[in-house]
Amino acid sequence: MAGEGAPDVGPATLTPFVDALPIPPLLRRSAQRDRERMTIDLRATWVRLHSQLPPTRAWGYEGHVPGPTIEVWRNQRLTVAWRNRLAGEYPVAAWEVPMELPPASNRPGRAEVGAKEVKGVADLPPWTVTHLHGAPTSGSNDGWPENAVSPAEIQYATYPNSHRACALWYHDHAMHITRWNVYTGLAGMYLVRDEEETALGLPRGKHEIPLILADRNLDTDHRGRLTGRLLHKTEIIQQNEAGDNVTLPFSGPYTLVNGVVWPHLTVSARWYRFRLLNASNARVYRLALIDEATGEPVSGAVQQIGTDGGLLGRPVPVDAPLPVAPAERVDLLIDFSRLRGRSLRLVNTTAAAAPGEPDPANGVPYPQVMQFRVACERVHDSFTPPEVLSPSFRRITHDDSRHEHEHRLVVLTPPGTVGGMGHPEIWEMREVDADHVSIPGDGVIQIQDETGRTRTYERTARSFQDPPGFTVEQGAWEQWTFFNLASDQINLPAAAATPMHPMHIHLIAFQAVGRHAYDVSGFDPALGGTRAPLTHRRAVPVAPHEAGWKDTIQVPGEQLVTVLGRFRGGAGRFVYHCHVLEHEDTHMMRQFLVQPAEVMRLGTHLGDHGHGASEGAH
Repeated sequence: MAGEGAPDVGPATLTPFVDALPIPPLLRRSAQRDRERMTIDLRATWVRLHSQLPPTRAWGYEGHVPGPTIEVWRNQRLTVAWRNRLAGEYPVAAWEVPMELPPASNRPGRAEVGAKEVKGVADLPPWTVTHLHGAPTSGSNDGWPENAVSPAEIQYATYPNSHRACALWYHDHAMHITRWNVYTGLAGMYLVRDEEETALGLPRGKHEIPLILADRNLDTDHRGRLTGRLLHKTEIIQQNEAGDNVTLPFSGPYTLVNGVVWPHLTVSARWYRFRLLNASNARVYRLALIDEATGEPVSGAVQQIGTDGGLLGRPVPVDAPLPVAPAERVDLLIDFSRLRGRSLRLVNTTAAAAPGEPDPANGVPYPQVMQFRVACERVHDSFTPPEVLSPSFRRITHDDSRHEHEHRLVVLTPPGTVGGMGHPEIWEMREVDADHVSIPGDGVIQIQDETGRTRTYERTARSFQDPPGFTVEQGAWEQWTFFNLASDQINLPAAAATPMHPMHIHLIAFQAVGRHAYDVSGFDPALGGTRAPLTHRRAVPVAPHEAGWKDTIQVPGEQLVTVLGRFRGGAGRFVYHCHVLEHEDTHMMRQFLVQPAEVMRLGTHLGDHGHGASEGAH
């Protein structure tokens, strides 16, 4: 509750662009041999998310929210001792409310009719495990979700940093509670540098700035005043008489950038580099830069130069709204030189409203993200974006992967599918002879591709507890296909019926090699299988902004998305999952094994090596 002397501010009176954008502290790995280790403490802390708000209790790495930016050089190993020094009560209040329109989750406070506390969250202990997202490292160093540590314990992890220059990020990954632990503030950025990137002369120092976006909700007291307490409020839909409910992912009204609600940044009239990360639980941002004076989008000033896994081959102009899903990183250049003296807004847009306009019905009551204040003075800036960013970058395709590779098919089921207890699920599939299974049947999917050929698949796994189904040869290329069966035709509100799943595979970087739109009306959630084959509609081009190396890929409803990557950099047991944290914590995370080829030849391993989609699949 708001304490004595706390600001008397209601949700509608929180003023945007009052506070300056904070920059997380920088931690560098020393080149000295005796400094290959780093200790980072996880500590409870108090932060101000906005100068008009009371202090907020949070958890942070080194007491910072977000945590420090760690900077390393390629192939310089770093061992981090993640030391759990957390204490005290859990800093998040978790509540559920019945589904409403406009979405109740985007309203501050918990005073809706029918709101109820999520039992057990208030009693959670400080049990955490840190995962370096996107890092090629062994399974023992990856931050296995069930190997979380308690207070006074230390998680040791060694990172080879063998990745090309890129922006990784670290965050909590504790089993069942990632959605709440990350929400407390446990996230930070991790930059890998290399000589190829340095040779470009990109903006550095105070002209290279991390932008870590995250949406949050805040509790209110009995008078409707914002208390500053973190509130994780989700909506539920009663699905059937059996009591299975659909719980929607978290969506909050306030956007934090580097831990502050709607900050501003004063910039010189020159080029800047922004390392943008969507660290939200579930929100997909559609970002646009607009002129405050006119409300019109700014054109010709923004270029994307990198994705999750590093630099693109060439810059990509960004004039249309840029979609950024949870866990995705975007490397941006912005030219402020011809915008002298102007104020610009970075805003979250929807397809139904003009950029910068509120759209409560679609979950954006407050579109503002942050403000840029461009100085009036001319400055000398000799930087010019190069036409070629990365000579070493190449687009890979199914045909030129240079190696034989396995094909995997993963089906993402819609909420309400039988057996899923209201949650979407990950189904691992195996191609079978149609004569050997019951059609239609639970867990049986038929797919008709663009050539008209129909293939039949049966489910082999659907939950985290099922044995690992994919065993991958270390160093091998593999093609993984994610097929999202969500559709508007399902009898649920659109927010629940057609979720977009940002799929993340641990250990590797991959490239999207194909997108295809499908008619999925043949899938019957009540049956748990197809009554008619799912039919191909059209190929969907891979957008230029996602044509680089990735570790998280957007998989919209009614789409089949194929990625290709090489499983090198480590061996052991890993996970892949949807990076909507509310989905990950329920039924959308699976484990897989990576083993050296010599071990696979001699041992009897779990799962079925190579049991996924056939060579002819997308």
